[in-house]
Amino acid sequence: MSRVFWDTDIFIHLLEGHGALFEQVTTLRRAMLVRGDQLFTSALTLGEVLVKPLERGETALAGTYQRVITSSCVMIDFDVRAAKRFASLRCDRTLRAPDAIQLACASVAGVDLFLTQDARLHGKQIGGIQFIVPVERAPF
Repeated sequence: MSRVFWDTDIFIHLLEGHGALFEQVTTLRRAMLVRGDQLFTSALTLGEVLVKPLERGETALAGTYQRVITSSCVMIDFDVRAAKRFASLRCDRTLRAPDAIQLACASVAGVDLFLTQDARLHGKQIGGIQFIVPVERAPF
């Protein structure tokens, strides 16, 4: 069993149901369920995913997204531990604040794998996260 953190972009591919990565993300999630892997994300992911539906006035869709994410994931809060980790990560000025929040949350949760399509994050070495890779390189 692995502890896998999905960045916001991975959820968008899954929930929006289109794009080149939709099939890969769907296949990945099925494989994770079969293996018994735990899916993690942060409260920031939920907030980011809800922006477009709320912007378009699609409150029912926003509610569906919220239910799907909160019922299928271990939600990591941006707490004091994560805030301290965030501060140390932001010393790397190549990291944007939202990325540093995501990485800080994943780091304090001690995840095995952090999946993101953000190429700027691939291969970064962050304590508490074993690997940061794109969906295409997920070992499933």
